[in-house]
Amino acid sequence: MEARIQKVNTNKQWLTVQGKVLLYFSKEYFTEAFQYGDVLLIEGSPQLLTAPANPGEFDYKRFLSFKNIHHQVFIRANNVYQINHEPESRILAYSIKIRDWAEKSLKQHVRGDQEQAIATALVLGITDGLDNDIMHAYSASGALHVLAVSGLHVGIIYSILLLMLKPFSKRPGGKWVIAVVGLIVLWIYALVTGLSPSVLRAVTMFSFVAFARPLGWSTNIYNTLAASAFCLLLQDPFLIMSVGFQLSYSAVLGIVYLQRPIYLLWYAPGYWADKVWQISTVSLAAQLSTVSLGLLYFHQFPVYFLFSNLFVIPISFAVLVLGLAVLALSWLTPLASLAGWLLTKCIQAMNGSVLLVESLPFSLLDNLYITTTQSWLIMFSLGSLLLLFQYKQFAYLKVAFGFVLLLAVSMWYHYHEAVNKHEWIVYKVPGSSAMDFISSGRSIFVADSALLNDAARIRFHIRPNRLINEVKEVETVAIVSGDDSVNGCKLLQFRNKRVLIINENVTNLPEMSVDFVVISHNAITIEKLVEKINFDQVILDSSNSFYFAERMLAEATQLNRNAFSVLHTGYFKHTI
Repeated sequence: MEARIQKVNTNKQWLTVQGKVLLYFSKEYFTEAFQYGDVLLIEGSPQLLTAPANPGEFDYKRFLSFKNIHHQVFIRANNVYQINHEPESRILAYSIKIRDWAEKSLKQHVRGDQEQAIATALVLGITDGLDNDIMHAYSASGALHVLAVSGLHVGIIYSILLLMLKPFSKRPGGKWVIAVVGLIVLWIYALVTGLSPSVLRAVTMFSFVAFARPLGWSTNIYNTLAASAFCLLLQDPFLIMSVGFQLSYSAVLGIVYLQRPIYLLWYAPGYWADKVWQISTVSLAAQLSTVSLGLLYFHQFPVYFLFSNLFVIPISFAVLVLGLAVLALSWLTPLASLAGWLLTKCIQAMNGSVLLVESLPFSLLDNLYITTTQSWLIMFSLGSLLLLFQYKQFAYLKVAFGFVLLLAVSMWYHYHEAVNKHEWIVYKVPGSSAMDFISSGRSIFVADSALLNDAARIRFHIRPNRLINEVKEVETVAIVSGDDSVNGCKLLQFRNKRVLIINENVTNLPEMSVDFVVISHNAITIEKLVEKINFDQVILDSSNSFYFAERMLAEATQLNRNAFSVLHTGYFKHTI
């Protein structure tokens, strides 16, 4: 939970301070979560957030710094007391209560855990209930955007409002009626979603559009988008570093600038063919404008995004309308139940289409790594080509070629520096042993069996480094008790280096010379190790206890031996 600090007690004196902190509560001791507005008295010392422990790992410290959060506290059962309830914003407090009511209403009338999770995500923006399999399916099909309440959903609501209120447009003052009703409905929807940042972005954007219409201003959509972005950034400048903010505005700009020209490239014969072509052009425009950001942040590209969006966008339209109908009719149980039944069927149809697209061969190009510089070069290359088609001047082709050439040089340099090499890396994965022997795009992954069966932790801690090194083939080797090679130890040869892994308490160590010794699970002291093993450096991996690793570092200093603790310093890397 995020909390705002009001006072701190140092040397028995209370000082008024300003700042935010991240609080961690164990579900074992705290069965019920604290609520927004609760004032807590906490016994504990906030710790500075730490940088990523492994190469390429998600930088949570940097992410939270954009929210002005730099400290964290792990709270035990008897170290926190609620002393008051004073919400900083009454509006936000009511909004959260409304969202909780809306979530309960949807779950009451929608059947199936998966269907309930999709309904609350698509209508309210609550994604806590989505499991990894369904998230991966939507991501692989290029339809993940429908599960995040954003401009698409607000645009649907605004379009329906304009259609319903169209008769008022020809009456005196009718345009103001449409504008006022539109603003009220949009901001009510924002309240229902708990004033989430993505919805606030979209509602602010459409509020500018709605307000400009009755004034008769000849508005430029780019100025409108810029004004909405300016207002949001004025309130929170760090919002510009939000992935959601970047994707939202990039997608809208792409649709505004590209959809119409692409649509005019072909005349679709017939009403339904025209509708299909319209949806396809919107998807294509949004994808072109966000492809570089998608590769940078998610390292993947959905191949069949055009095909999947033909089904997902219309069905998501129905899901959103039916979801809002369930909330509006919740006081009429029979009608709400009927709307809930229809909503369930629509979600099942949408899930079925998404899973079908995911099952197609080559549905997802995965493990695509680009740097921030390369992402900018892709943007500039596409931008230059678009200007070429718009102005038909040969100079833009030269500019585009220049950016493509720079991109090629950048990728070659990355391959030469990061991929075409041989390295051994011991990762920091708390409680586990994990190491990669990487050689020119191939890896031998050595880890304990518990980690080998934990795909989520491998994806978070290990996969980023493999992406950077463009590892395509992985061979796994399990470290188990009673392992072979050397009396319960494991001896590995990586090119011209010998690595001995000691995973358990060994009473009869053979005499040998190695380059590195890896000690796991508090297996052996350095004092005993030096009696039989001749080595250059000992590595204490992250499966050891912090106390043991600290003791071994002190022991190594006394014995004048070179030791490295992954728990203390982060990952260990040796390049050959």
